[in-house]
Amino acid sequence: MEPTHKDFLRTHRLFLSNQILIDDTVVHYLYQENILTESHVEEIQAQTTSKRRTLRLLDILPTRGPHAFGTFLKSLEEEFLWVAERLRQELQASTERDPTEVCRISEETLRKVPSDQELNRLSGRLGPEWESVLLDLGVSAGQLFRCRANHPHSLQSQVLAGLIAWRQSGGRGATVQQLLQSLQAAQVHASVLEEVFR
Repeated sequence: MEPTHKDFLRTHRLFLSNQILIDDTVVHYLYQENILTESHVEEIQAQTTSKRRTLRLLDILPTRGPHAFGTFLKSLEEEFLWVAERLRQELQASTERDPTEVCRISEETLRKVPSDQELNRLSGRLGPEWESVLLDLGVSAGQLFRCRANHPHSLQSQVLAGLIAWRQSGGRGATVQQLLQSLQAAQVHASVLEEVFR
């Protein structure tokens, strides 16, 4: 699967898990088209809820070759046509849009790993969308739970702990550019980052 399609699935993970019900039709279509193996089908169907089945499928798809993304969109057309159409529109819009054009942050800044001070400033500017931003960045639900549990009285401390966990696990790949993409996926305006990295 192309990196842009992997990123797109990661960016739309929460949307998809809330909008589609992974049932026999989607899974068997993907099996029929040789995207999923028999063990994948069993693994997905073993999940206890539809949301977990969807999330498991989204974990497997990026590893299933160059045709997985297009075939997945096609599998949605029977019962979830509106979701497939919205995804196609957003994919087209995202390929036409360069994140560096919508914000005034230098290329050099976009490639760097944010400092503690910058993450602290950002944590003070994020609101209820912070969890979806961190999930999009790859922070696990368990890590988010620990952030909330360790700092029950301060939203900013919860957000900062999550951002630091992301940076630690991402290493040199935890860049301002990646942060910008996740903020945009959560529909946080680019000006929030501009204020932090001015």
